[in-house]
Amino acid sequence: MIDSHRTVAIVGAGIGGLSQAIALKTKLGFHNFTIYEKGSEVGGVWRANTYPGCSSDIEVHWYSLSSDLYPYWNKSHALQPEIQAYWIKLSKKYDLYPHIAFNTRVFSAEWDDAKQQYTLVAEDVFSGKRTTSMAHVVISAVGILENPRIPYEIPGVRKFQGTSFHSAQWPGSIDLQNKRVAVIGNASSGAQFVPSISEDPSVEVINFIRTPNWFSTVPHIPYSDTEKWIFANIPLAMRLHRAWIMFWFDFRSPVPPSDKALKKRREMMTKYILDNTPSKYHAHMIPDYPPGCKRTVANSGFLESLHRPNLTLNFDGIAEIVESGIVTNTGEMLPFDIIIYATGFIGEQYQMHVRGLNGVTIQGYYDTHGGPTAYLGTSIPDIPNFYLLCGPNSIATPASTMFVEEVQIAYNLQLIEPVLTGSASSFTVKASPTDAYNAKLQERTSRSVFMQCHSVRTNGTGKVFLFFPWAATVLWWWLRRPNWDHYVAVGAEKWERARSIKAVKKILKCTTVLTLSWLYLRGSAQRILHGMVARK
Repeated sequence: MIDSHRTVAIVGAGIGGLSQAIALKTKLGFHNFTIYEKGSEVGGVWRANTYPGCSSDIEVHWYSLSSDLYPYWNKSHALQPEIQAYWIKLSKKYDLYPHIAFNTRVFSAEWDDAKQQYTLVAEDVFSGKRTTSMAHVVISAVGILENPRIPYEIPGVRKFQGTSFHSAQWPGSIDLQNKRVAVIGNASSGAQFVPSISEDPSVEVINFIRTPNWFSTVPHIPYSDTEKWIFANIPLAMRLHRAWIMFWFDFRSPVPPSDKALKKRREMMTKYILDNTPSKYHAHMIPDYPPGCKRTVANSGFLESLHRPNLTLNFDGIAEIVESGIVTNTGEMLPFDIIIYATGFIGEQYQMHVRGLNGVTIQGYYDTHGGPTAYLGTSIPDIPNFYLLCGPNSIATPASTMFVEEVQIAYNLQLIEPVLTGSASSFTVKASPTDAYNAKLQERTSRSVFMQCHSVRTNGTGKVFLFFPWAATVLWWWLRRPNWDHYVAVGAEKWERARSIKAVKKILKCTTVLTLSWLYLRGSAQRILHGMVARK
C-alpha cells in the first residue's frame, strides 16, 4: 500500500525524467512527485537542441518508450520537432504537466538522516527566488547533455566581436544569409547542422575539424506509408522491428570480434567515407583510432554536402580566436561573421550540489575516485535514496540511451517501492561492492577500444567515465533486480519481514511442485511396471 505522505523529486523533464514519472504512475500507482525543470517545456535535450537538422543518432523505433511505441515516425532517425512532439504527447497522455515545476533549477539536495529525507533548494531561473521542499527519494534525470562545452582552452574565445553560440543554444532568430560562418567540431551535432546551413549557397561555411569521425554506413531511411500502416495495424510488427534493431546493434557486443572482423569493418567504413567525399579531403577524413572508440556518427548528408562549393573543411588547427575571426596554426587569418561551437558537453562535473551521509557530496565522491563513478551507473555510496539515470559508465554504445534509462528505471522502482509503501526508510549502496564493480568495469575498459580515444576520458586521469564496456543486454541482466546484500537498509524491519515471508513462500511453492512432480513420476513409473508385469 502506497503511503500518500511520501514524496519523490525528479530533477529534469527530459526523456529520462518523464519516463521515470510515467513508471511511478503506471507501475506503482504513485502520484505524489514533482519534476523540476529548468526550461519552459518538457523534452530536455530535444527541447534545448533546435539547430537545423537535429535528429536522433540511433534508430528511433529503439529510441521510443517501450510502453508507447509510435508507428508513424517519418524516417529511421527522427528529426527534433517530431521527437519533441512525441514527448509532449506522452506528457499530456499521462497527465504529467501538473507535476512539473517549469523554469526551476534545483540548486541543492541535502540528506537529513534524522528525518530520512532530502531538503531541496530550488531556484526560479528568471527571478532568482529560492524555495525549499522535502523529498524522501530523489531521481537525477539531468542526463549527460546538460551543460554545453565551450572550448575556452582556445586563446581568445571571448575576444570575438561577431555572433557566437553553442549548437545546443541555437538562436531562433539567427539569419545566416550572406554570412561567413565558422563551425568548430564535426561530431554528431556538427555533422547534422552543417548540411542544413550550407544548403543556402550564400552562406560560406568553414568547418574546423581537429579529429575526424567514423560515420555509420546505415543512412537515414524514410518510412513509406505502407510501412507505417504495417506498424500500426499488424500485431507485433513494430515490436519485431524494434527487436531487430536492438539485435543488430547489440548482438556483436557480447563476443569480442576477431582481428579479421575488425579489419574488415574498418576497411568497409573507410571505403564508405572515401566514396562519399571529395578526393581533396581523403588524406584527412580517416580517423587514426579504430571504429567504436567514440560514438559513430550517423551520416545525415554531411559527407555528401562536402561537394558544395560554399562548404570547406579546415584541418590546420586553431591557434587563436581574434576580434574578427580565427587564426589557424599555419598563421592564416580567416574572417568570420558567426562562430558556431559544436564541441559537445561537460560530463566530468555533476551539475548540482548533493550531500548525503557523513558530509559526502556527489562531486566530492567523483573527485576522490578520479572522475564520475557509481554502482551500476545508478547509485553512489553514502547518498541514500538517490538514483541516477544515465549515470557514469552507463552508455552501452551503440545502444539506445532510452533503452538504458528504461532498464535503470525498472531497477530504481524496486528500490523505491519499499520506501513509498513505508516498509523502509532508505537504501544506500555500500562502498565495497561499488569499488569491486568499478574495478571490474575499469579493468574491462582498459582492454577495450575506448582507451584509444582521449575525448571519452576524464581530463588528467585517463579514466573512461561515459561508456559501459559490455553489451546493453549485460547491463539489463545486471539490473534486472537489486542485489540487496549490496545495500544498507534503514527502517526496513517491515520490508525485511515481508521479504523473509516471501522467500519462505517461494521455497514452499518450489517444494510442493517438486514433491507433486516426484509423486506423479513415481506413480507413472509404478503403473508402467505394473502393466509390463501384467502383460507377461
